This record gives sequence, C-alpha cells and structure tokens, in this order.
Amino acid sequence: MPIDRAELSARIRALTAGESDAVALMATIACELYHADARFDWVGFYRVVAPGLLKIGPYQGGHGCLVIPFERGVCGAAARERRTQIVPDVDAFPGHIACASSTRSEIVVPVLDAAGALIAVLDIDSDQPDAFTEADAGVLEAIVAEVFARPPP
Repeated sequence: MPIDRAELSARIRALTAGESDAVALMATIACELYHADARFDWVGFYRVVAPGLLKIGPYQGGHGCLVIPFERGVCGAAARERRTQIVPDVDAFPGHIACASSTRSEIVVPVLDAAGALIAVLDIDSDQPDAFTEADAGVLEAIVAEVFARPPP
C-alpha cells in the first residue's frame, strides 16, 4: 500500500516548521517515516561528510553501516547519480552493501539543500521483496524537497 502523501506531508510539515538544523530535521523525518508504513524495516539518512563519502545520520531500526563511499551500494549510487534508486531485490544489485541480512528491497532518495547541493541520502529498507514503487519515490522526493530545499526560516 503506498504512503499517504497528504497525511504524512502535513504531519512532517507541522513537526519541522521553523526548524533549520539538518540533523534535527533528519531525525524527525526518519522517525515519522519509520512509523508510517509497515513495509519500512529501516529508515535513515546518510550524510555527505566529505567529497564522495557518506556517514550514517539519524535513523530508526537496527544498526546501519557507518560509512559508505559514493562508489559502493545503493546509497552510493543515489549520491553519485543524484537520482532515486528503487531496488526490488537487493541480492540482484551489483555491489549492494548488506548492512542488515533481513533487507530484501530498498529505496534511496538524494537529499538536496536550498542551493541544490547534495547533503545526504534518505535510505529505506524493507524485509519484503519488491516493496517500493514509483509512487513511493514521488512521495519521498516531495517530502525531502519540501523540508530540505526550502529557504531557511
């Protein structure tokens, strides 16, 4: 079942209104998304901390990988290509990084700030195969754009 965009967006908008700290925003969004959909087994952000390098940020679920280079995995591909990645079967994705053995499918959305700079990726894992759709990608892309690409308060 796809995410209810209107309800989730309204809740996130209300919770993040007036906040400009990226880590606080990421923590709030990770929490809201994790509890919004039973398909979501792990939800978190990997922050850009150096050229070509992601480091774990706020998340919900089991432990994640601590560091991911842009050259590796689904998160790296999303960061490198600045394009949402939908992976129906992580075992079929070349170079997939198995942070959790329970992960069967994944969606990763690049997060850009108001200036258009890549600041993070939003990573959502599911223990179900083929759990994510293009509609889910649209909802998640709209949420991160609304929160992170808006001008500071």
